[in-house]
Amino acid sequence: MDFYDADGLNLGLFVLRVVVGLTIAAHGLAKVRSGLENVGRWFDSEGLRPGRMHATAAASVETGGGALLALGLLTPLAGMALVGNMTVAGFIGHRKNGFFIIRNGWEFTMVLATIAAVLAATGPGEWSLDNAFGLEWSGIAWFIVAAVGGVAAAVAFLAAFYRPVPAPSEAEA
Repeated sequence: MDFYDADGLNLGLFVLRVVVGLTIAAHGLAKVRSGLENVGRWFDSEGLRPGRMHATAAASVETGGGALLALGLLTPLAGMALVGNMTVAGFIGHRKNGFFIIRNGWEFTMVLATIAAVLAATGPGEWSLDNAFGLEWSGIAWFIVAAVGGVAAAVAFLAAFYRPVPAPSEAEA
């Protein structure tokens, strides 16, 4: 007796990939629509310099990685890119606000990164471009690539580029 219904599993993976992938892609496109100069100034204020370059990179990773995830194409690599991006976003933009998204915390970035890594483990399902092209990239090793590779890339990125702005002292305020 099969534990999973193949069509149900494929439907679930398809809906999950499309909803999460398009959500992240839309978030990247919103950065472009808001003006990369404006987003870049905010990135500068958060300690990512040059802000415009990092705004462009973040928008590109979110748009491209989200689209790849939605299509189920190169799924573990898309997952790794999104884990890295969401780790940086959670650390820089949300960590100081605590866990819960209701206070602009890192809860949502963690959920998105987890979904991206888990899809590397499960694979995108039969209703995907990976399957159409015969790419059988899934399993524990691909989960590790996506999760550990994404976090390692985020740590390396932060070490290279994150220079937080010191808070003004009371004497300066």
